[in-house]
Amino acid sequence: FLLRRLLVMIPTLLAIVTLSFFLMRAAPGGPFDADAQLEPEVLQNLRAAYQLDKPVPEQFRMFLSGVLRGDLGPSIGYADYSVSELIAIGLPVSLKLGLTALTLAALLGTSLGIVAALHRNRGLDYAISTLAMTGIAVPTLITAPVLTLLFGVTFKLLPVGGWGDGDFRHMALPVTALVLPQLAVIARLARGSM
Repeated sequence: FLLRRLLVMIPTLLAIVTLSFFLMRAAPGGPFDADAQLEPEVLQNLRAAYQLDKPVPEQFRMFLSGVLRGDLGPSIGYADYSVSELIAIGLPVSLKLGLTALTLAALLGTSLGIVAALHRNRGLDYAISTLAMTGIAVPTLITAPVLTLLFGVTFKLLPVGGWGDGDFRHMALPVTALVLPQLAVIARLARGSM
């Protein structure tokens, strides 16, 4: 069963990669259009450096072979880095934030769900259920800026940017924004299961 699922994943990933590649090529403009008016020779050299001067089928073949090797090519936004290097730099931070948020959501969500179930149809159950439904209904796109505005800008309790070696103060806002919707879902599931 697992092997079949993995084999089905290969054409799905290939379709996603192919669709993404050709959608980016179909979009108007190019990666260097926003730059100041470049000399034609400089623009030609840039296109050659990023292999954008080749026909689209050849670009796709080179891109696909690079993806299969784990080489996602050079970054256009950061000239001295490859895309793989940028992912490697950001991955530990993303993993730390994500795993911390997941752990907190599981622990707090399960605890709140159990408390709500033990006080079924009473004030505490209604309060937890209301907060859970609010957490589900309000997306992170809204909660993250509101938390940043309140705790970072207005009250100046927490930093609004940077990583600061992953200390608590720098992790508090992003982890909270990631925890709230997941905590709400887990609390609802735990209450229903109890």
